[in-house]
Amino acid sequence: MSEKTGTGAEAGPDTAADAGARPGNGGIWIFGATGRTGRRIAALLAARGLPPVLVGRDATRLREVAGEVDGDARTVVAATPEEAARRLAEDAAAGAPAVVVNTIGPFTSTAVPLIRACPPGTHYLDLSNELTSIRQVLDLHEEALAQGSTLVPGAGFGVCATESAARKVREGRPTPERVRVDALPSVESEPGLLGPALAASLVDGFAIGCRRYEAGRLVRVRLGGGVETLTLPDGSTARTLAVPTGDLEAAHHATGAPYVTAGNSEVPSGRAIRALLPLLAAVLARPAIGNAAKRRLARVEVKPKPPARAHSWARAHATWPDGTTHEVWLRAADGMDFTTTIAAEVAARLSQGGTPPGAHTPATLFGPGLAEAVGGRFVEGGATSRTV
Repeated sequence: MSEKTGTGAEAGPDTAADAGARPGNGGIWIFGATGRTGRRIAALLAARGLPPVLVGRDATRLREVAGEVDGDARTVVAATPEEAARRLAEDAAAGAPAVVVNTIGPFTSTAVPLIRACPPGTHYLDLSNELTSIRQVLDLHEEALAQGSTLVPGAGFGVCATESAARKVREGRPTPERVRVDALPSVESEPGLLGPALAASLVDGFAIGCRRYEAGRLVRVRLGGGVETLTLPDGSTARTLAVPTGDLEAAHHATGAPYVTAGNSEVPSGRAIRALLPLLAAVLARPAIGNAAKRRLARVEVKPKPPARAHSWARAHATWPDGTTHEVWLRAADGMDFTTTIAAEVAARLSQGGTPPGAHTPATLFGPGLAEAVGGRFVEGGATSRTV
């Protein structure tokens, strides 16, 4: 990522009057409004007096969601991305949509085309935690500046939670040499099919292999490494595995550290499975096999399951050249609840206007206080020193 990408001062409701990009008057459009996250975000916005525009492929299901969240909510049927782009263009004549919320994965396929379909001045956010997608959107920084639009990828637990901890660990301190962030979401599973969007995101994530930052460069490393056993602030333990998620890019951007690794507790980390992961990545990278895996995985039925722990956690651990270290944890509620609440909060703030145009990750745009605004709480570890 270049230095010009995704830069900008933090902004929040108290800075909106200072004026940056101003939205149109077409409301907040939610793409994928009939999905689990889309429905929840729509309900949260409606409860705040911000009736959303519900966009999806199925008119009947859209009407059902409209009845659940707001009887007056407008619905827009768009069977394909191209049709969605046409509807956006049509609305530009009457006033561009203020904000577009993209909940449709894989975001590597949907984010850039949807952004480029938006009329000038329209703001955009998505729920991506895909490394490639996050980088793609941040690379649109100059285009967004020219259009007067604000783009916010990663407005969910993935990216926002670890980035917030990373911003906090750097707060008031010089640039660290090394940073590791870890995401430990705790989510209550709802019954239903996994679905093609999530299946595609999972397969594509494995297929690219693992990445980390070394000496400021994004490099490929063996998938299945970078295992850490962590002691959480509540005394419990969990194991995380290094993974190529959007958390990695956001942490690098938030701290400026030349060496960055991102870990996640949701990927199986047993010794036997770790040994197989590099082979799995190589196999899934073949288009025919990867596409077949996506179709098969999409039909997997998810069983209801209680959350793994009482809270979701995100951690940032930083090390400076003199050996000093500092650690910050973010405690949050159910990972899905955090995701939908963050998305609704970001959408509401963007709809107020005044945010700096360009492409920004959530905690870079609004500061780590964004996580606290939706119920998150930071727990800081003390700094320690050692002789090197």
